Amino acid sequence: MNRRAPSPASLLGVGLLLGAALGLSGPAAAKAQPTPQQVQAAERARAAELKAQQEAAARATPARADEARLHTAEAATEAAAARIQALEQRRRAAEARLARRAADIAPLLPLLERLSLYPAETLLALKLPPEQAIRGMLVLGGIARQLEQDAAALRAEQAEVASLKAAVDGELPGLAAARAAQAQAAAALDDQLRQTRQALHSAEADAAAAARRAAAEAARAADLRAAIAEIEAARRAAEERARQEAALAQRRKQTAEAAAARSRQEALARPAGPGLDSARGPATAPVAGQVVRAWGDPTVAGPATGVSYQAAGAARVVSPCSGRVVFAAPFRSFGLLMIIDCGGGYHFVLSGFARMDAPVGQHVAAGAPVGVMPDWDPQSAARRPLLYVELRHGGQAVDPATFLRGKG
Repeated sequence: MNRRAPSPASLLGVGLLLGAALGLSGPAAAKAQPTPQQVQAAERARAAELKAQQEAAARATPARADEARLHTAEAATEAAAARIQALEQRRRAAEARLARRAADIAPLLPLLERLSLYPAETLLALKLPPEQAIRGMLVLGGIARQLEQDAAALRAEQAEVASLKAAVDGELPGLAAARAAQAQAAAALDDQLRQTRQALHSAEADAAAAARRAAAEAARAADLRAAIAEIEAARRAAEERARQEAALAQRRKQTAEAAAARSRQEALARPAGPGLDSARGPATAPVAGQVVRAWGDPTVAGPATGVSYQAAGAARVVSPCSGRVVFAAPFRSFGLLMIIDCGGGYHFVLSGFARMDAPVGQHVAAGAPVGVMPDWDPQSAARRPLLYVELRHGGQAVDPATFLRGKG
């Protein structure tokens, strides 16, 4: 059976579908058909980003456990303190009642004492008619019975105060233990967070140091493509060293060393940026100005592989993408040159600076200032400074206009 050759329309449809899958549409898909290497690079970037997220979550797990223990200890401290507070309130109320009752009884105590010691003499000393004396005795008997009840209540309240004080004293060790547990849990959480911050800072510092070493090697490269290849190769080598160090430390049961090496590996493996696929939006024009030389325009060296911006003197240059500065130094005939790794295999190359403000290894957001163009006097005959911008994907120069939006 003869097989029908695929029609041009079907081939175009497949190409458009593949372009859409990679976030390209219309002219962008037609100009830059994705290669298998580009697809693999995008998949590796997504896998690395997912792995970084998973490892970050794993690092956060001990801190969350310590935080949960701290919350439990804080709840125990609060419960113990609430019990003691309630007991103290009851004790103070009982003491106030006791004081009031004692104040009420106090004026009668001398008379009661005399009556109890000398009842006949006390009554005979008063010159009263017999009827009043009898009524007085009856009244005194009633008062005596009331005083006995008051005395009994007084003793009960004294006993309650003593009981409440004992209860408070019994709760104090529990409160002290709860506070100690809380302090211990808080210290453990602080230590865990400090270790995490130190590990991340150390890992990022190591990653920045690796980037600086790679940039120093790249400065000796013959051209931009070789420089970017040198930077990427050095990063992969540093990542592999960190992976091997982590594995070795793990085998030797060196937990702290293994964790530090894994943090370095993660920092080196983490995508420098989100890439430039259309789902994340276009890149930002690096300067407010006019494009005076577009991609593909004729030059002495052949078709232009970048674009040139004409801007105001001392104009501020910003990062076109979110990423990491992987090169910032003089390079060949470019003068001061900066390379920003945007992730996904994309690198923006900027040259024409008077000053660069972002060192190698620094993460920058899209639109963040990274340098300043030279000043320029419009009355002079000097050549007007230009900012040259290239975009490379997998080392190959591509048209940056496809991805750039204007900067107002």
